[in-house]
Amino acid sequence: MKLSIAIAVLMLVFAAHTEAQEAEKTIEEHFTTFGNQMKELSDDLTVKTKDIVEKIGDSEFVTKTRTWFTEQLDKMKAKIDETFPKQ
Repeated sequence: MKLSIAIAVLMLVFAAHTEAQEAEKTIEEHFTTFGNQMKELSDDLTVKTKDIVEKIGDSEFVTKTRTWFTEQLDKMKAKIDETFPKQ
């Protein structure tokens, strides 16, 4: 009777151990999961960065600054053309 109980206990331990091994992730699965998480993070950061750059590019300050620089450059070109006329 002790032998049959011991065999039954060993079978239960073996079954529990086998199920526990199946539940654990392998190193490959851990790296795959990590890679997927990093890809999602980088995609999210890319989208957020693009949105910020677009908002900055469309801001009133940037538009006014760009216009001011264009006007100043045009004035400089006109002054250079006036000072050094093309022959």
